[in-house]
Amino acid sequence: MTETTLPASQCTTMDEVRAGVDETDRRIVALLADRFAYMRAASRIKPTRDAVRDEPRKRAVIDAAVAEAQDHELPADFVARMWEDMVETSIAYEMRHWDARRGG
Repeated sequence: MTETTLPASQCTTMDEVRAGVDETDRRIVALLADRFAYMRAASRIKPTRDAVRDEPRKRAVIDAAVAEAQDHELPADFVARMWEDMVETSIAYEMRHWDARRGG
């Protein structure tokens, strides 16, 4: 939380809740930027285009997110769907960067 946002447990008004949600959304986008930077790194490191799609790794990433969601008492089905979409989008993003690096 920033100086201007309160932890959710301390919010007493909707303005405070909304400020917290907005700050959290900004942090989520910043974390996504970090995650996609790792996808660009992977596109630089992986030796072949076929290596970009790794189904066992995809399953492990989604399963780990679902387990983490359950630990935090979040809806696991929502997290599974969101991670499926994020991982597929990450794969497509990485493929584009892999192709661009190799003139494809």
